Parts: sequence; structure tokens; C-alpha cells
Amino acid sequence: MIDRTDFYAAKLAYETDPSDVHAALKAGEDVIVVDVRSEEAWTQGRVAGAVHMHYSEIASRARSEVPEGADVVVYCWSPGCNAGAKGALEFARLGFRVREMIGGFEYWVREGLPVEDADGVHRRPVDPLTGIARVRTRA
Repeated sequence: MIDRTDFYAAKLAYETDPSDVHAALKAGEDVIVVDVRSEEAWTQGRVAGAVHMHYSEIASRARSEVPEGADVVVYCWSPGCNAGAKGALEFARLGFRVREMIGGFEYWVREGLPVEDADGVHRRPVDPLTGIARVRTRA
């Protein structure tokens, strides 16, 4: 039987979530966020600063476009999409340290984190079911 602590430690080694990814990016950590969705989905909006690499292109592009030793985080559309797992598998096969962002782009958006599209970078309203809407006050 697998020890529960080993199970959860392993799970955290392979998964992350939008708020942790955002915190790592804000802290300047060497994290490469890779959107593995289709070109159409990418164009509609993406994690601000992400790299677009459809999961089917990872084997041919990753070694030349992703710095060796970087921590890679992949995401797809939502919890109902397995493209993130497909992308993570491809990066793992190439020997990259990779984690899948659970919740995908859907939860990134729902948490009100920075989204990039043709109009630039912006934030959408926080969904109160997934994040905390913070009220800014003047000091």
C-alpha cells in the first residue's frame, strides 16, 4: 500500500494550480508556461507571457525553444481537457521537469489572473466560486 504522504507529495511534484503559477511568475522564478491548446484557442486568450506549443509539436520544438533546466508548466483549456496531460507527457519524455496546471486556462481566467490576447494584457472579473475578489482601498 502506498503511504498517503508519498502519494500527495508525488501529486504535488506533477501538478500545480493557477495561483501557485502566478505567484512563481511574480517572484521571477524560472518557470516557462506553455499553452498546449490549438491556435484558435491561443488566439482567443492565454496566460499572459505563455509560450504557445501545441502538444503535438512539443517533440519537435521543445529542445530548441525551451531552456534546458527550466521548470515547465503546461496547461490546456479546463479540467475537462486532457491536452495538458498529453503535453506534460511529451515534455517528460524529453527529460524536462514539467507540471500540469490543474484547472487549465478556465481557472486561470476565473481567478482573475492576467490574460493576454490581441488587445493586450488584462484581467477579467474574479469568479467568487473560485477566487477571492479583493477590494483595493486607498491608504
